[in-house]
Amino acid sequence: MTYENLDRKLVNALLGDGRASLRSLAEDLDVSVTTVSNHLSDLEDQGIIQGYTPKIDYNALGYDVTAILQLKVEGSALKTVVDDLQQHRQMMSVYETTGDHDVIAVGKFTDTDDMNDEIKALLTDPDIKESNTSVVLNIAKEHEQFDLDLE
Repeated sequence: MTYENLDRKLVNALLGDGRASLRSLAEDLDVSVTTVSNHLSDLEDQGIIQGYTPKIDYNALGYDVTAILQLKVEGSALKTVVDDLQQHRQMMSVYETTGDHDVIAVGKFTDTDDMNDEIKALLTDPDIKESNTSVVLNIAKEHEQFDLDLE
């Protein structure tokens, strides 16, 4: 029984099957159920594992339009704009960035009218100086996580 890289192996196992039981994880990793339980608790307490959620295919649920919003924001208002974007339920990702734009956000919408309404509502914010929106034509890879390297 070895604990070398156990946390990383445990994370990788959960990436493969987030619904795996403690017993099956213990068997796969050749450790006790108690060890798996303790390590999982530690990973959760450290914020490394932040929850267990299903992967949703939003396109299958009618959210056919993915848009990437690039925003230039008044410097002192960056935090406020980012906080506001985070509150929009259809914004999947919000990033503060370097480069030509201060914020990049990715949203899912039911159609272009839905997207247009959301963007127009955002642009009423006087702290947003400029915006550029790109509509995704084809999703090649999205929301994928990767296995951790074992040391």
